[in-house]
Amino acid sequence: MTSICRISRYSSLLLNAIENKLPISIIPVRHLNLQEYQSKQLMYDNGITVQKFRIASSINDAKEISKTFKVNEFVIKAQILAGGRGKGEFSSGLKGGVQLTKNPEDVPAFVEKMLGHKLVTKQTPKSGVTVNKVMIGEAVDIARETYLAILMDRESGGPVIVASPAGGMDIEDVAHKTPHLIYKEPIDIVKGITDEQAKSIAQKLNFEDELLQQAADQIKKLYNLFIKVDATQIEINPFGETKNRKVLCFDAKLNFDDNAEFRQKSIFEMDDHSESDPREVDASKYHLNYIGMDGNIACMVNGAGLAMATMDIIHMYGGHPANFLDVGGSVKEDQVLQAFRILTSDEKVKAVLVNIFGGIVDCAIIARGITNACRNIQLKVPLVVRLEGTNVGEAKSILANSGLPIITASDLDDAAKKAVASLN
Repeated sequence: MTSICRISRYSSLLLNAIENKLPISIIPVRHLNLQEYQSKQLMYDNGITVQKFRIASSINDAKEISKTFKVNEFVIKAQILAGGRGKGEFSSGLKGGVQLTKNPEDVPAFVEKMLGHKLVTKQTPKSGVTVNKVMIGEAVDIARETYLAILMDRESGGPVIVASPAGGMDIEDVAHKTPHLIYKEPIDIVKGITDEQAKSIAQKLNFEDELLQQAADQIKKLYNLFIKVDATQIEINPFGETKNRKVLCFDAKLNFDDNAEFRQKSIFEMDDHSESDPREVDASKYHLNYIGMDGNIACMVNGAGLAMATMDIIHMYGGHPANFLDVGGSVKEDQVLQAFRILTSDEKVKAVLVNIFGGIVDCAIIARGITNACRNIQLKVPLVVRLEGTNVGEAKSILANSGLPIITASDLDDAAKKAVASLN
């Protein structure tokens, strides 16, 4: 069964897994993508301790940094949004998107084999992702690793801090294998995090002596940043201590509330679309949500839940979704036209299935949008439409009188059968 959820739901799924000892399988849908160096700069600007670093966009940058950036050891990290960089391989032949060296002269050589080359990891497409920036940082010896995340959790009705002394690994594995090593602390969003809560979390992470207060201070600053930037998640893994007795945020993932873009313009302007599917970026301009897949039946729906059900039933009848596009609840005719344009821009698409269950969506608007789209883009593949809900009678009349070869369906089951059959 296809499993797709927005990143804002990550917290509820994670906490459910913790409480019920279940594994998690999540495909996050992120609309704002920050590179590692951007997240670390944001944290540094808000008083959170991170390793020192510089950014190279060219070989000349790397040469200058290697001469002026005085550290005992360099860590050179390719900046892409996928995980597993350390075990990745470049098209240049270099193995590993994370390199260590104490020799400044090695820095430009490593950067040269990263910039402009594709890095393939377990989380990238098979062809890899082109590296356009490299972070050159201070290599820090990690004495101990823990896990810390702040999540906006629906079940708790506010922020929750999830912490574990078992850091440096996938938290899903920890939740499944050793759930007793995960702690959660709901935070009153009105009062904010208290000194007592921050200290209690630091103690559960096994920080001691002078490190206890350092950790508590960092936890408070991370929470304050979480609120300040309208984050839905701040995940620090590892949140650890160095051999010279400092608490440090070694790696970070930040996700933000898309609805807060009007308040967080400076952050959203940092959005990196270089690795995004151009169709996803195009769809977002029209307030549409697009996800590309590998099949040949395009799906237009209203709602993520309906999208999953639609794709599952297509699979059940032997079909394969090429993509799905969620038009949301306040869709207009022009958005339907743009949706069809984006859906059919995929050369793999051999049929289109529209499945709308109209509550707040007016089915008549969808129907008018569909007929206009078919005429404007001269649709050349079979179109199956299932509409149900508000103004469905008018909608069906619009489709029936359009003179277009639209295949109508009575329900989702009928629609999926007809969509798969139309491929033949």
